[in-house]
Amino acid sequence: MDKFEDIQAFIAVVDAGSFTAAADRLDSAKSAVSRRVSALEERLGVQLLHRTTRVLNLTETGRSFYEHGTRILADLEEAEAAVQQEHGELRGTLRFALPLSFGVRHMCGPIATFCKQHPNVRFDLDLNDRRVDLIEDNFDVALRIGHLRDSSLIARRLFDVRAVVCASPHYLNVHGIPKSPDDLVEHQCLVYSNIPDPETWNYEDRNGNKGVVKVKRAMTASSGDFLCNAAAHGQGVVIQPTFIAAQAIRAGNLVPVLTDYSFPISPAYAVYPPTRHLSYRVRAFIDFLVDKFSGVPHWDRDCETLSAKQS
Repeated sequence: MDKFEDIQAFIAVVDAGSFTAAADRLDSAKSAVSRRVSALEERLGVQLLHRTTRVLNLTETGRSFYEHGTRILADLEEAEAAVQQEHGELRGTLRFALPLSFGVRHMCGPIATFCKQHPNVRFDLDLNDRRVDLIEDNFDVALRIGHLRDSSLIARRLFDVRAVVCASPHYLNVHGIPKSPDDLVEHQCLVYSNIPDPETWNYEDRNGNKGVVKVKRAMTASSGDFLCNAAAHGQGVVIQPTFIAAQAIRAGNLVPVLTDYSFPISPAYAVYPPTRHLSYRVRAFIDFLVDKFSGVPHWDRDCETLSAKQS
């Protein structure tokens, strides 16, 4: 029996909820569908479905195989469409993992644009600051900020993530404006906890001299958005990526300080597993991201303009 037809029969049974309904969808006999699913289980050596007289339930293995099988058939359909058409119609589900704050602030527009260009592509998004295992968790692509630790992944650089130190006008009026990074030891600092040493802030002056300051922690949080809001409410000085802080700076709720110094720059990548076959939709989406984020990001341009006005 054809392996792809066996997988197709299994997926149809799961989607339809019964062998009878699956047979109707496939325009086949119920017995033929049942034989294909049984043959698939026998070949794999595992049980995919719990069968009762009334209900069909997936086993844990069956659930995993269903997810993989759905994507395999979608890839096959997409590849056939690409051969039959000059440009190929993209289709199927694209599983994309990305950081929460960046995703909420800056990815809705690009994803909407991509979906308008390719209406048969569906997105399954995981917005979370945790680092997912792309292979274990079955993701097609992830956006990662920072230097990559997993050398097995293939990466394409998208943009640089710059940091800005800022505080609210009220806080600076009360506590004064730090003139050098060493002055930060006298200030209340708000630190991001999802990094190894959140109280250590590295910097570089205009002459390229590097330095480190150990700040006094007034608040710790695992959310950059929360820290920026806390800083805007006068809670202290914060260092955050410009993609988070730019909006509050533009609104006048935060003011950049220490603009004569530069703070660590982290690269942002689109990463994906090293598979033998990268689906057309994944390849097209990665190319789209590279093009979309080429040049200086608009949030950096905003911060540079506003910082210049402050100096």
